[in-house]
Amino acid sequence: MQYRTDLAVESREQSAGLSGVVSREIKHGDLEEVHVVIETAEAARALEKDQGTYITLTHPFLSHACAKERLEMAQALSSAVRELLPPFGDVLVVGLGNRHMTADALGSRVLEDLLITRHLKDMTDEALRGRLRGVCAAAPGVLGITGMETAEVVKGIAQRVQPAAIIAIDALAARDSSRICTTIQITDTGIRPGSGVGNHRAGLNKDALGIPVIAVGVPMVVYASVIARDALSLLLADMGMEEEAHAQAMDSLIGKISCQGLGELVVTPREVDELVGKVARIIADGLNMALQPRLSEEEIQYLSHDGV
Repeated sequence: MQYRTDLAVESREQSAGLSGVVSREIKHGDLEEVHVVIETAEAARALEKDQGTYITLTHPFLSHACAKERLEMAQALSSAVRELLPPFGDVLVVGLGNRHMTADALGSRVLEDLLITRHLKDMTDEALRGRLRGVCAAAPGVLGITGMETAEVVKGIAQRVQPAAIIAIDALAARDSSRICTTIQITDTGIRPGSGVGNHRAGLNKDALGIPVIAVGVPMVVYASVIARDALSLLLADMGMEEEAHAQAMDSLIGKISCQGLGELVVTPREVDELVGKVARIIADGLNMALQPRLSEEEIQYLSHDGV
């Protein structure tokens, strides 16, 4: 039984030794940075991920990190985004998800602290003129509220705005519950809105939109079946029994319990509102630094919170 995850780093761990995948890890204190490149179509099918580059940033105590550690995470995010982002041209940032559902509101929360400049490039004071990259943003909502596919809305905006790239922000699902609000994934493969809860919609990627799409995601949920399997694995270990010998029976039992009645359940922490707010601020800070490299951090902080 395969336990789905949106994180390429977890898919790689579940398929160790697979050819066509190149990875490297970098440690900066408690901050771990993992680069996974899926090079072949065969590897992409095996991992159920698109070919491309996936950069994963993990800090195990991110929700309780001090200001210095949050800044380090934002700087690491900024470097990762700049690595994938075209150097010139306007950028459209899209906050995906349902703003009325806390665990799915990451995208819209990030936009609240994003420095929006597309309408100001020729209207700012002389000290800033020529130093701002054009950034615009949209939170298109979800199909159940708008009646429109997110991909349709974004494509329409992109045709009008003509950005050099799109950055899409969304909540994800993880295999390991410890990754909730501790891990940020950046990829040049785009994203499928709703993937975090298994509600796959039309994709936002270069093939569909004709321009590069960088996806930034954070795990906000895990499947109940994953937690059930972890609990059974610990039980077998405590009893001195080999997990592999009972894997089929475990999967069958978990399937009967977790998928009956209401269907597959997803789980998120009860303090998710606070967690989403903290992570959204880190992502916004990182994106601001990546999108406005000609501004100092002090200028970005001032403009983000006091306006131009």
